[in-house]
Amino acid sequence: MSSIPNDFVNYKSTPVYTADNIPKMFLHLHNTRSGVYGKINVISGQLKFYGFTERRGNIEQEIVIKQDESAISPPEYWHKVEFMTDDTSFRVDFYAQQDSDIVSENRSERNN
Repeated sequence: MSSIPNDFVNYKSTPVYTADNIPKMFLHLHNTRSGVYGKINVISGQLKFYGFTERRGNIEQEIVIKQDESAISPPEYWHKVEFMTDDTSFRVDFYAQQDSDIVSENRSERNN
């Protein structure tokens, strides 16, 4: 699994998602935008992360993320998640290079 470069900062986070409020796109194949890492933080339960070789490619990795653990999805990486337990909840933190336009555009939304 990938790691977030040292000069990247958290510029945005999702709400905490559960089976009751998760956007459907998370359960289907999607990717992170160019220049952005997603850090999936499991708060309770377990979540399975599927990584794909390309948009309609084969599964390249399956990772079970347990409570208090996290996994990183690198930029432009095709993936989806699956709830493994009824009590699963998680949040995604998004990271971009600290001097990038992505961070500048979201500065007003960040908690400093």
